[in-house]
Amino acid sequence: MSAVAGAATALHWGGATGTATAASFAGAVPGLGGPASSVRPKFRWWWPDALVDTAEIAREIRAIAEGGFGGVEIAAVTHSMTEQLDTVRYGWGTAAWRAAIEAALREAKKRDVEVDLTIGPAWPAAVPSITPDAKAAAKELAHGFAVVTAGSTYQGPLPAAPAAEDEGVTEQRLLTVQSVRVSAGSSPEAEPVRLDQATVTDVTDRVAGGSITWTAPADGATWLLVAYWERGSGQRPEGRDHTTPLSYVVDHFSDAGTRAVTDFWERHILTPPIRGLLRETGGALFEDSIEMETEATLWTPALPAEFERRRGYALLPYLAAFMERHEDHVFSFEPTLDKAVRRDVMEVITELYVEHHLLPLQKWAHSLGLKLRIQPYGLETDAIYKSALLDITEGESLGFKNLDDFRCLAGGRDMGGKRIVSNEAGATAGGAYATTWTDTLKKLVTQYAAGVNQAVFHGFAYADAPGAQWPGFAAFSPYSGAAGYGEAWGPRQPTWRHTRPIADQLARLQAVLQTGVNKVDVGVLRQKGYAGSGLGAPWFSGDGVPVGWTHTFLSPRLLDLPSAKVRGGRFAPDGLALKALVVDGDIMAGREHTLELGVAEKLLSYAKAGLRVILVGDWSDARVPGRARPGDDERLRQLLAELGTLKTVHTVADRPDIPEAIAALGLRRDVEYAQSSMLLHTHRASDEADWFYFANDAVGKKGSTGSRITHDVTLAPHVKGAVPHRLDPWTGEVAPIALYTRTADGRIRLTVDLEPGAVTVVVLARPARDLPRRHATATRADSIRTRDGARLEVRAAAAGSYTTTLDDGRTVESTIGAVPEPVALTSWTLTVDDWRPGASATETAHERHVVELDALAPWSRIPGLEDVSGVGRYRTTLELGAEWSTRHGAYLQLGGVCDTFRVTVNGKELPPVDQLTRVADLGSRLRRGTNTIEVEVASPLLNRLRVTRPTVFGAAKRQDYGLLGPVRIVPYGVATLRV
Repeated sequence: MSAVAGAATALHWGGATGTATAASFAGAVPGLGGPASSVRPKFRWWWPDALVDTAEIAREIRAIAEGGFGGVEIAAVTHSMTEQLDTVRYGWGTAAWRAAIEAALREAKKRDVEVDLTIGPAWPAAVPSITPDAKAAAKELAHGFAVVTAGSTYQGPLPAAPAAEDEGVTEQRLLTVQSVRVSAGSSPEAEPVRLDQATVTDVTDRVAGGSITWTAPADGATWLLVAYWERGSGQRPEGRDHTTPLSYVVDHFSDAGTRAVTDFWERHILTPPIRGLLRETGGALFEDSIEMETEATLWTPALPAEFERRRGYALLPYLAAFMERHEDHVFSFEPTLDKAVRRDVMEVITELYVEHHLLPLQKWAHSLGLKLRIQPYGLETDAIYKSALLDITEGESLGFKNLDDFRCLAGGRDMGGKRIVSNEAGATAGGAYATTWTDTLKKLVTQYAAGVNQAVFHGFAYADAPGAQWPGFAAFSPYSGAAGYGEAWGPRQPTWRHTRPIADQLARLQAVLQTGVNKVDVGVLRQKGYAGSGLGAPWFSGDGVPVGWTHTFLSPRLLDLPSAKVRGGRFAPDGLALKALVVDGDIMAGREHTLELGVAEKLLSYAKAGLRVILVGDWSDARVPGRARPGDDERLRQLLAELGTLKTVHTVADRPDIPEAIAALGLRRDVEYAQSSMLLHTHRASDEADWFYFANDAVGKKGSTGSRITHDVTLAPHVKGAVPHRLDPWTGEVAPIALYTRTADGRIRLTVDLEPGAVTVVVLARPARDLPRRHATATRADSIRTRDGARLEVRAAAAGSYTTTLDDGRTVESTIGAVPEPVALTSWTLTVDDWRPGASATETAHERHVVELDALAPWSRIPGLEDVSGVGRYRTTLELGAEWSTRHGAYLQLGGVCDTFRVTVNGKELPPVDQLTRVADLGSRLRRGTNTIEVEVASPLLNRLRVTRPTVFGAAKRQDYGLLGPVRIVPYGVATLRV
């Protein structure tokens, strides 16, 4: 078996093959029919709780499978509903819910669709088996204070919390009462109130019968008497009521909270049939981002004891520093101390979440034959570390601000030896029924370059629900009376008829991006492992990525993992194989020079073992984060001073000076761009091959829709003697690259040519038996490619003699005869299937329009089609004369198209055409005489909904649907090289 074929087996690759090498690649895959369901994109499948029909569930599973998607995540989401469901009969976790889940699993098993289940109704994790007062329920710490002037006495009830308890909360427990002096220059009305920490005194022993008597010192200052109340937060899962009794969010930082979840499942959901089916077709349990909400302060009862055990000092004397109301801090001691205490609290919260929620939940999921998938962000906790522990970590296209947010999760995944970074993909604010696949793909392909390798589209909605209007129930639309976020993909959409090739393309990309291990040039060490901040890497995000540098993010806890070692000058040599670590100030705290002692000790050991380290800034003022012990800061500065003396370490004055360190340390990236551009890439490596995924970023620059990229890249293979192939993810075709050079140090230089949003995959693998004996290093022809595995073929749009230089130094002349001129296709017959509301919310009526066009225009500017959504079929003819021969081919350039399309030539449908480049290679499909070309275009539903549901969608602008052009046939001549 060739190296390429072996790599194919690992990828579950499938699709068309155009060369002998491609045939061997695809032939290594048993039962070739496309990538396996495990690597296919998934849908977040929204149900109106259990008010669903099992026959409709089966229909929707079939549609999802036929559409090319490999999995669903069943979620009870009802944000758009105007009517409250009967939760006794149809609530989450009821007999109706169990029956629906079982029906979905049975049909999914038949269709090879993987089923994920959300851990509770909507989010965050909640169950109906607890009350807000229960030990397992989410907790908050509320506070109230009384102002006591110097020398005066307060006698009365304990100060009540101004933040009222939530509905259903009936109990509260006094944690402590403290007296504290208001600092000079502040007042009780200040926001925040500045306090003198040295005066904090526990006066709880003076409480009697709910009252307290306390006299302030006669020091001329203002004092506060502060009571801290522990109580349930009363938080409920998002949306309308999902259960009877009501569900309440569990404490995510205690064993009791997690047990409440697992116990409910064991008693009320996991019937023997469901257990068995989950082992056969279940994928993962899913938990959304950690959106714990309270008007007071997030709390868990074990925090004071756990804090003192883990951080080495008592929490209660510093309690005021992290008290909140409406998500704003109420009190302050002094800035350095405030930051230290708040940081220490969140460090403990991270550990409690991991130990009492994430790991127990994951262990329980494994006992069911499932994985655990979580969005590990939402609080200021170490999401990077959590990503190293999770089976599957997930980010989101809506909430994440840029690609570095995804790179944070990828850093944890890779250091933890996990495989997947999932993405809640395709959600757009206000995008309901207006989201195009074109825009969705342009965003998603950039996220793939940042470490994402699984898309869970947001989402696929169950057909109907009470109060729904055409085209059916959609979980998030309407939302507050307007168009919501997240698309309702599925058969209700005209574009669904074209979705299979899109899903196949994404599956092939995800197969590539899930093979081997991720290889990255540089790691950026963050003092805090937050995700979702949008904060980038020093220099690399803005200046390094455009020339080919790749980077990832590490949090301090990752340095404790088994993978955190240095060998051969590389960090995590069996995984990321980082060439260097970059250490900057804490970007989450104004770039303060803070570093844990243990981290500094590890950096010193790594540098002594040969790892390059770049220090940014003057660290002579370094201090430990959190509350320091005596001597900690001094020891830290000693370690950093020693670190700075090593030859493997280079210190730069500031971020713009990082290239100075790169040069001084002799660092070289794995992929070098010949020029700065919007090209993005990621590099995966296995024992058999290197896989380079390239994408033209059409969305990363504000106000720009991107431009074509054509320039060389130089690739560093890990496999000796590797030969480059190109994988077309749209067709599945694999072909040896005919034009490249090999540098003196074994690197491979070739050209990447991509339109905005387009992608390609280059694989470097050991040569297969059926490769051409030679390859080209230069040609004067327009292009050169392999044909049937072993031949080289040049193409040109004009007649002439073309010189090609081979890798052995020889030159070969090729002659191409007369080539017909390009032809503009301007006259078309357009037949439109106009989609309109039918007799019910789920029925669609169809009206036919036929228009003769002398020039292409969007439907919004064609009389009678202004508000039409649906499917348009464009038909035209092309006459070719006697000069046309088998030595000719042609490209069909469609120009603008909205949204999805497919092409038929002379009655035969073409293989899938790249939906973003919109150029089809017709090859030999044209013939002398009359040729018929048909382009079928499908649109979103917005234009029709603007007029049928104006109160929700009427404010939106019309979209320009249809074949927009200009459309051209561009002929070329071909010649085979004799080598």
